[in-house]
Amino acid sequence: MTLFLNKFEKKYNSAPFSNINLTDYKPAFEKCIKKAKDEINSIINNNENPTFQNTIEALDFAGENLDRLSSIFFNLNSAETSDEMQKIAQEISPLLTEFSNDITLNEDLFKKVKIIFDNKSTLSLTPEQNTLLEKKYKGFVRNGALLNEEQKTKLREIDTKLAKLKLTYGENVLAETNNYHLHIMEESKLKGLPEGAKEAAASLAKSKELDGWVFTLDYPSYIPFVTYIENRELRKELSIAAGKKGFQNNEFDNQDNIKDIVKFRHERANLLGYNSHSHFVLEERMAQNPEKVISFLNNLLEKAKPAAEQEFSELTSFAKELDGIEKLEKWDGAYYSEKLKQKRFSLDDEKLKPYFKLENVLNGAFTIAEKLYGITFKEIHDIDKYHEDVQTFEVSDLEGNFVALFYTDFFPRKGKRNGAWMTSYKPQYIKNNINERPHISNVCNFTPPTPTKPSLLTFNEVTTLFHEFGHGLHGMLANTTYPSLSGTSVYWDFVELPSQIMENWCYEPEALALFAKHYETGEIIPQEYVEKIKESANFLEGIATMRQISFGLLDIAYHGKVQTIEDVKSFEETAFESTKLYPDVIENCMSTSFSHIFQGGYSSGYYSYKWAEVLDADAFAYFQEEGIFNKEIATKFKENILSKGGTEHPMILYKKFRGQEPKPDALLKRAGLIN
Repeated sequence: MTLFLNKFEKKYNSAPFSNINLTDYKPAFEKCIKKAKDEINSIINNNENPTFQNTIEALDFAGENLDRLSSIFFNLNSAETSDEMQKIAQEISPLLTEFSNDITLNEDLFKKVKIIFDNKSTLSLTPEQNTLLEKKYKGFVRNGALLNEEQKTKLREIDTKLAKLKLTYGENVLAETNNYHLHIMEESKLKGLPEGAKEAAASLAKSKELDGWVFTLDYPSYIPFVTYIENRELRKELSIAAGKKGFQNNEFDNQDNIKDIVKFRHERANLLGYNSHSHFVLEERMAQNPEKVISFLNNLLEKAKPAAEQEFSELTSFAKELDGIEKLEKWDGAYYSEKLKQKRFSLDDEKLKPYFKLENVLNGAFTIAEKLYGITFKEIHDIDKYHEDVQTFEVSDLEGNFVALFYTDFFPRKGKRNGAWMTSYKPQYIKNNINERPHISNVCNFTPPTPTKPSLLTFNEVTTLFHEFGHGLHGMLANTTYPSLSGTSVYWDFVELPSQIMENWCYEPEALALFAKHYETGEIIPQEYVEKIKESANFLEGIATMRQISFGLLDIAYHGKVQTIEDVKSFEETAFESTKLYPDVIENCMSTSFSHIFQGGYSSGYYSYKWAEVLDADAFAYFQEEGIFNKEIATKFKENILSKGGTEHPMILYKKFRGQEPKPDALLKRAGLIN
């Protein structure tokens, strides 16, 4: 489809969703790959001596059209997919892997890069240029540039297999999610369920042309059910259905995919001279190696485990006292946690939700960003969208200069994967003296509006919105020269700092007063509720911390040493041994739908959530010392963290902002794990 690239003649050069047919994609990818190859060849065939500008810089800007096309296609494959689109993804992924390998395994291109790298001490490079040079050189070496021809062929084969395996894994999880629903006809079985959740379930049933109520494995449907439904057997049914995604020995089973992904990742790492996939990944992270990650997680575990075991004991006693439950099971956790929370704090989501109308919360995030960073958000209606749920916002600075385009997509639907994420349709970079501004998107799966109520968020959904918005700000406020160092293109264990720090404002009375207003009366959230939100912030924090640690340890267990996995379930149980609280559920396996590490980019990186919590607690403590809307601190955060992307080592950037390295004390105090 030769006209594909002419379709970007939209406002701000935005993605032309309405002009793209599915049949356009494959020909467009082939055309863009050819164009990118031509750009690479012009670097290789340049007869002038290699320079930073004609090689390293040129390389970073090569393939611009291909990058934009890829971002559109793969973002939509997550947010608005179909069987046909998934089939195209399976066809395109090997082409992209092959193209990527054609670059990183090209000896002539690597020779030019190596000449510049070997002579870098004679060049007067800026810190950003130096980072780019190191990144490009390492990119070649870490992708096999120093291998012989036989090894390079082997690497290509592994990469092609991995690209397909990861896609298949994700498609299986989505299929299992979409293929299940719990259909209930008797209203008596819904005892305990809030009216809003009941109404949403009735709407869902109606959309499927069914009577009664329908519940799915999508979070806005699943979470209220397991949190509030009094009928223990029904909670068990839905919980087990969620836990056995990809673990049912059917066509969507992921056990063999996991074994193959782990095996090929290890083979790839060994081929490149690393002990394991984790050693390979962590070389480019703040944590540096798996030993340091395991030590970090075990140190946290030492602090969290006594608290977690004490909390679990209290929860077990409470369930026994309330309902005579002898043994707490996984499907009891959310239910009795909520009941205990209500008893202890007289606070539940149903009391809070009327104060968290989605539009108000989003506007609150916008207002906080304006107070901190001097940017404004205005909804605009002349930008192409891929679905009617999507909203588009023009982001400007206080002088009226265009900063970014911001898309939001907040409700679950068929064809959209679970969870919440930030992504980009166009990166920020400076080329020909023009600062190209980014196009950023937040995608979530929040409680949708019903015929009688707007979208009212749980407090957990409020913090999720702020979290993803924090990632969004990292993208929107980017101000670097090179696209590969822009925005969220930072070390993986640093990327969660901007997102997690934003969650802190959700607990501050001064911030809540800006947006937590009753959707019917306009009344600001009562101070007693605010105090209870703050008090309850550490509720069962030991259990929550243990859960995160367990996922991090499982991830490192899969990727930290070369091994053969005989049985996925047994392997998982061994990895969870030190963090186990609930009895095992024989039908369930977490690994088979652990998309973060097997489909997303978190392999050997799941620990980074806790790692970044240390950073965010330490950074927010700095705001608290000076005032949560302190302009001077906010400007330091913007200029040294949000705008700088991956232009320097994250610890250098953090110390420029904070004046010191982060200490874990702020996190442990905030979590109530130390005094």
